[in-house]
Amino acid sequence: MTVKRFKLKYLTILMGDFDNKEREEVFSKKVRAGKRTYFFDVKATRSNDYYVTITESKKRFEDGQFIKHKIFLYKEDFEKFAEGLTEVVEYIKSNQDVVEKRYEPGLEDSAYESNGYSEKDNYSF
Repeated sequence: MTVKRFKLKYLTILMGDFDNKEREEVFSKKVRAGKRTYFFDVKATRSNDYYVTITESKKRFEDGQFIKHKIFLYKEDFEKFAEGLTEVVEYIKSNQDVVEKRYEPGLEDSAYESNGYSEKDNYSF
């Protein structure tokens, strides 16, 4: 696959999402991590191929707006993506102390829900 073809494929699927915001969501996992929330959503294309969207959402304290960053991950890239992610996480863990903060439910929960993301699971972090 050439870079040009990849970009075309990416833009085609991205444009499809703008045309149909109700793209079928197959599975969703919400992960709260400190001041950020990550959404891992499995969606289906029109031809029923699955892909993943990973969204980072963080509340901006100046104006209370949520800033979102999203990437699209396609099944043909899963293995390479997982290998790269594992490698960089292992590098950080071996070269620097990592302190994982656990999410404590609080008043901010309602802010996430009012942002269009409703509770989809009963996970407690």
